[in-house]
Amino acid sequence: MLPCIHRGIWRAADHMLRTRGTPPCRFLSTFNGVPVGIADAETIFALSSGHGRCGVAVVRASGPASATALRCMTGLTRKLPPPRTALLRSITDPQSKEVLDRGLVFWFPAPHSFTGEDSVEFHIHGGPAVITAVLQALGSVPGMRPAEAGEFTRRAFQAGKLGLTEVEGLGDLIHAETEAQRRQALRQMSGELGRLYQDWTYKLKRCLAHVEAFIDFSEDELIEDGVLNQVDRSVCDLQAEMERHLKDERRGERLRSGVQVVIAGATNAGKSSLLNTLCQRPAAIVSPIAGTTRDVVETALDIGGFPVLLSDTAGLRESPDLVEREGVRRARERVEQADLTLVVVDCTDLTSDAQQAAAFLREHLGKVLPNQEQPETVFPADRFLLVLNKTDMLPEEQRLKLDMELRRVSGLPPVCLISCHTNAGLQDFLTVLHSSVRTLCGDPLSGAPTLTQARHRAHLQQCFAALAQYQRYRDIDLALAAEGVRLALTSLGRITGRVGAEEILDIIFKDFCIGK
Repeated sequence: MLPCIHRGIWRAADHMLRTRGTPPCRFLSTFNGVPVGIADAETIFALSSGHGRCGVAVVRASGPASATALRCMTGLTRKLPPPRTALLRSITDPQSKEVLDRGLVFWFPAPHSFTGEDSVEFHIHGGPAVITAVLQALGSVPGMRPAEAGEFTRRAFQAGKLGLTEVEGLGDLIHAETEAQRRQALRQMSGELGRLYQDWTYKLKRCLAHVEAFIDFSEDELIEDGVLNQVDRSVCDLQAEMERHLKDERRGERLRSGVQVVIAGATNAGKSSLLNTLCQRPAAIVSPIAGTTRDVVETALDIGGFPVLLSDTAGLRESPDLVEREGVRRARERVEQADLTLVVVDCTDLTSDAQQAAAFLREHLGKVLPNQEQPETVFPADRFLLVLNKTDMLPEEQRLKLDMELRRVSGLPPVCLISCHTNAGLQDFLTVLHSSVRTLCGDPLSGAPTLTQARHRAHLQQCFAALAQYQRYRDIDLALAAEGVRLALTSLGRITGRVGAEEILDIIFKDFCIGK
């Protein structure tokens, strides 16, 4: 049914392309007896509730011709419905007067709407034919065209309804697949991250205003003593705050994009079986033949509300087979990039002596993990998990003894004994895995808001470097020092999307009574 909807949208777009021969100008006319106000801004419309069959679909329009569309398609003459109040009306084609559907309409006059413009919503039945007919009807109204991707949110940003960080939070909320992603996105969309950056922006503007004023007016003795000392303290405080903010171990970015968890180990240890067990489907081929898995097999999982991208890799061994060697190279590359590595070991390869088993595991970890060649290396518990598979092939007494004694051994990452064949120990393993993933992502609702986008980190690093320029040139060339603060402000403004010279001047005249 999707092609039907797309055809309706493109027919409406084609109609607009054929009828828009000249740029719109400001004048009043009538359309089917209804006054039409055509302004420079175009009115856009789109299906906002997503494609596909559903009980109710929402079609939204925003712009100066929204009131015209509402009147033309609902039979209203002059008086518009009360703002933000549901009104049940028959929705008709403005040209043929055919009734297309019967549904609710909402009127949102500017500036009290999502975009800050006049807006209208049609809540109609969600069948493809109904949606197509309503979109075609809207396309026939003068001054209206189909919206481009993200155009409603762009207009909300341009109207000052949302900052860039809030826009990104809204996008993340729409694409959130787990509870933790939803919580983080909702927190960012509420403006908490934006408010933190706006606070830093205000402090930088004050610093720049004070430095600029000192440069321009200090010789006239119109500037208080100690102004630059205040700037020095503010810059140091800001640097300390930014440094703490940047040292978040990428928790917010990891939560947004998913934790990279890689299954690695020797051939026939049960890596593909573990992947299939975790995703509860036969995602990877399982065979007793060593080296069955050649390429990386990926699957997305929700582990206790946290997003995980789980990768099964080729068994690590020396092989004359060129294809298998390429698979091993890719496996090692994935291990280097992983946030968390599950090192799978066939527990039947271990001796019954705990110390000898621990030594074997340390040596095995050194072979599997990058830059860990030394057997005495301590493996971070939040980066690696040891998964001892095939416990169903051990006598119960030996399994319990091995489990108990390996827990006492220091220098090893957490050890989990499981059987992918019987699912024994799987629940305990999932508990440990969830704890590790939660540590890597952090709690999205506690503490200061975290960085969620790579571009935020890049701009903040530029901002931090620019503040270092201020300190470097503070006693050498104050103009170059001021330029460092200006660059820092520009870098921060690229995150929020708002920075301007007029605001600097406002602070100068507010904080210093120049010319008084």
